[in-house]
Parts: sequence; structure tokens; C-alpha cells
Amino acid sequence: MRSLQERLYACGRYAILLIFQAMDAAGKDGAIKHVMSGVNPQGCRVFSFKHPSAAELQHDFLWRTTRDLPERGQIGIFNRSYYEEVLIARVHPEILRGEGVPETGNDGRSIWQGRYRSIANLERHLHRNGTRIIKFYLHLSKDEQRRRFLERIDTPAKNWKVTMADVEERKYWKQYMKAYEECLGATSTNHTPWHIVPADDKENARLIVSRIVLDTLGALDLAYPKSTAQRRRELRAIRAQLLK
Repeated sequence: MRSLQERLYACGRYAILLIFQAMDAAGKDGAIKHVMSGVNPQGCRVFSFKHPSAAELQHDFLWRTTRDLPERGQIGIFNRSYYEEVLIARVHPEILRGEGVPETGNDGRSIWQGRYRSIANLERHLHRNGTRIIKFYLHLSKDEQRRRFLERIDTPAKNWKVTMADVEERKYWKQYMKAYEECLGATSTNHTPWHIVPADDKENARLIVSRIVLDTLGALDLAYPKSTAQRRRELRAIRAQLLK
């Protein structure tokens, strides 16, 4: 990973964007921590998107995340992303009402179809311009989520990780699964497919994520810039200056 990241930076032609989506306690933070532990932090940035601010609500739903897209040569990681706007906003319609979006007619599905198209168009545009997007859905079972919540309660150092709101969200499990199913089907394309990773086994999930990231980087034409006659003359001049 470290070697490929160095070539990614030196090449300067591609950016990498990793997107992690999942239910609570699926292991997003742990996967990011373990998989990216060997990379140079100067070339990698992680963004976690929580509830939008008042200023962010005055813009379109893609605005706040596109500000943090990685530049060429860099790796960006979205711990949750613009996909929240077709997931939690769909399960909890009051969130959508709070965004003040224009009415789209009587068909309640039209806004979600429109957002799927907006996301697909954005990702197509980014791909054309050198950003390779790797999307992970960490698929956690409801029983395993319950076990992990209980473990957090029983482990003092993890108490801060669980709240009553987390437990309340479990009541909407079926609605979330339906929202995820439709979202993944509508936004998985040849260029930016979704990778559905079984997440009940943390170690195995991290291994799968690592392999996919390595395979994606390895498939790119990453190479150090080739030297030219002009560049070699410049280096000889630099050497001569240093040896004076």
C-alpha cells in the first residue's frame, strides 16, 4: 500500500476516493484504521459527515462532500458520504423536509430517483477526470450489531460509543435494508461498483477491503515520471552547484 501510494503521488494523474457506508457498529472506523495504517498521512485524509450544518442545508445535497474531494495524487476517505442523503433521509422524511428542497410533485419516489441520477452523474464526471472511487458497504447482521452494542456497554473504554439513539435506530432496520437495497442497485455502475463486504467477521472484512484497494491501485498505470534529456541536464547542473 505504501509503495503504491508513493507512486500515486509521484504520477499525479489519479486521485483515490474510498467511500464507506454501513449500519452503526459495522466496523467502518476499524476498517479505515487498519487498512490505511501503513500509508503516509500526508497523502491521505479522512472525512466523517454527520448532521449537516445550517449553512450546508442551504446548498444542494452534494455540496458539502464535493468540497472535500481528494486532489490528484491523494487518497480521500469518506466515512459516510453523500449517500446518507438517499439512506437516512429516506428512512426519516423529516430530515428531507428540513432541507427545504423544492417540491417535486406527488410521486414520492421521484426525488430519490433524481438523487440517484445526480450521484451517478457526479461519479461518472469524477471518473473521467481521474478520480477512482471505491465504494464499500459493510454488511452487518442485526444480531451481530446487537452483540457489539452489548460489548460496548460491558467495556468501560467503549461506553462512549453507544447511545440510546443507536438503539432507537434498530427499530428502522427493515426500512434501512430496503433503502440500501434500492440505493446499491441504482448507483452501482461499471466504473464505480459497490463492494458488499460481509462485516460480521471484522478481520475478514478488513482483509477484503485491503485486497480491493490494492487491486484497484495496482490496476492503474502508476509510474514515477520518466526522465528527459532536459531534466538530466538540469540534474547535472544541480550536482555541479552542490559540489562547488
